[in-house]
Amino acid sequence: MTLDVSRKPIKIKGQTMSERPYVIDKMISAKAIAARIEELCREIETAFKGTDKLVVVGLLRGSFVFIADLVRELDLPIEVDFLEASSYGDGMESSREVRILKDLRGAIEGRDVLVVEDIVDTGHTMHHVTRLLKGRKPAHLRTIALLDKFARREVDFKADWTGFDIPDEFVVGYGIDFAQRNRNLPFIGKVRFT
Repeated sequence: MTLDVSRKPIKIKGQTMSERPYVIDKMISAKAIAARIEELCREIETAFKGTDKLVVVGLLRGSFVFIADLVRELDLPIEVDFLEASSYGDGMESSREVRILKDLRGAIEGRDVLVVEDIVDTGHTMHHVTRLLKGRKPAHLRTIALLDKFARREVDFKADWTGFDIPDEFVVGYGIDFAQRNRNLPFIGKVRFT
């Protein structure tokens, strides 16, 4: 399946791109994502068996669809919180400078924590976020990423659980955006400029 997408100009690295039409080629179907989430949740339940309450921390904004499906499938007592970190802006490549735009509302000291990310590519964001959260002394801190683009890794980071390994392609859908567009697609697709 391929979607044609009409574009408005977007800013990348201080410059406005001219209108560039693109298409989105489906890579991972909604059914495949749902099946993988079920598998991951059984593994997470085993790892956190006996927890008082699991604090599930979603990294905004890209993880919001993934975290919604994940927490509905988990058979554990949970609390949800969000942290917003950014290293992209409107561009297609990481700036490598991680900024915390919204911090957690609750304390995590002595608690079991699962950090949920949409995609790990360079690893800078998750490396920074996990270091920050470990400093707050949780009882256990584990990580999960829907997608892992290992070919782009620049820092030593590997999520405890990964949904899918993907090639070095710019992807959208299932909460992941391109300049705030395409988050609402129910599948993961590859952006291809025409």
